[in-house]
Amino acid sequence: MRGPIHQDTSKLQHHRTIFDGWRSISIALYMSLVGYGVLVGIPVISTAWVELLGFSEVQVGRVAGADLGGLSIGAVITAMMVGKFNRRYLVLLGATIAVASNGLCMIFTGYEEVLWLRLFAGIGSGIYTAVAVATLGGSSKPARAFNMMLFAFAFSQALEMQVLPLLTMNGIYMAFIGTFVLGLLFLHWVPPHPEDKRLDVELDVEEASGQHHIEHKHVPAYIPWMCLGAIFFTYVNIGAYWTYIDLAASDAGINGDLVNRLFVWGSLCSILGCLIATVISNRFGLAKPLFVALVCMAIAVGMLASGITEPKIIISIMSFNMLWIFVDVYQMATVANTDHSGAFAALMPGAQGLGQIVGPNLAASILAASWGYNGVFILCAAAALTGLAVYAIMYLRLRQTIPALANAS
Repeated sequence: MRGPIHQDTSKLQHHRTIFDGWRSISIALYMSLVGYGVLVGIPVISTAWVELLGFSEVQVGRVAGADLGGLSIGAVITAMMVGKFNRRYLVLLGATIAVASNGLCMIFTGYEEVLWLRLFAGIGSGIYTAVAVATLGGSSKPARAFNMMLFAFAFSQALEMQVLPLLTMNGIYMAFIGTFVLGLLFLHWVPPHPEDKRLDVELDVEEASGQHHIEHKHVPAYIPWMCLGAIFFTYVNIGAYWTYIDLAASDAGINGDLVNRLFVWGSLCSILGCLIATVISNRFGLAKPLFVALVCMAIAVGMLASGITEPKIIISIMSFNMLWIFVDVYQMATVANTDHSGAFAALMPGAQGLGQIVGPNLAASILAASWGYNGVFILCAAAALTGLAVYAIMYLRLRQTIPALANAS
């Protein structure tokens, strides 16, 4: 006769740290909104580059890719230093580079000059943002911290979509400069060093007798690396879609005012996505809802490959905004649950930025090859499904080794 089937009852333990203080959370939230400002506002900024600077659609993809790819480079630089150096100095360095580069963009407006300046602006933003994300990831409940960040994104996105179209190109650059400078006034709120540098998780294990004991479980390094790889693929989708959705809608003859309103209304869907993500993760964990969200994301972007109509663009943009935020909550919390040093958490903007440089550039190449926007949206759907495949493999590995982490909330 077979014995009773053992059911894993271990749970992740979370201990309060200096990163849970309201000052630490507040400055990290602000810095993340500033650092991701270009990413959030890229549809409006891309249109401004076309209308105000005369860039072509292909050039816009290259410039956006440079800006958001710089974010990746800056994050990689930060990941190598975030556990060793004072994080306040890193923030100061990143802000200085971003402010100088944005300022020079007001002087040099040619394509070649802007391409390089946006790369450096992205590097500065990447350093700045990576420290912010690592700070949030250091909290005892990273899923809650990242949900707060993405909830704030919903409002900042709505604000950017309302304000940026009213500004000149120089006005947009000045807005970015002002937000970086303002953050430096509260630099002393940034915790300078991590409290723990281990790559492991602490489990509360319930024994057959009903007693509990604490067990440390080492997390193989390939787990956070796989998660970062999946983030890269999901951001190939996000980068290509978000860079070209406004231009694609215009090319299809969709009313521009409708699209602008959809960008603002979409921020309400982002808020809804945050709320739903919180409720669902508390009940079902992080992994399974993420799988469903990525499938829905692939459908939302892929549906435009067969042609853009007003009903489709409404469904696509509203769904994309909700699912983008929804997916990010789970992605970022999964990495932070395994990493206490901040090194992998700091790499998240790097994975996002790398996806953002590859996505717009692949989309630009598709347009240059005359495959049209249909090809761009096929690319978006394929990238989302590739991210899903990587997560599925990672989840199956964790189910075999650390079930509590596989089903963590």
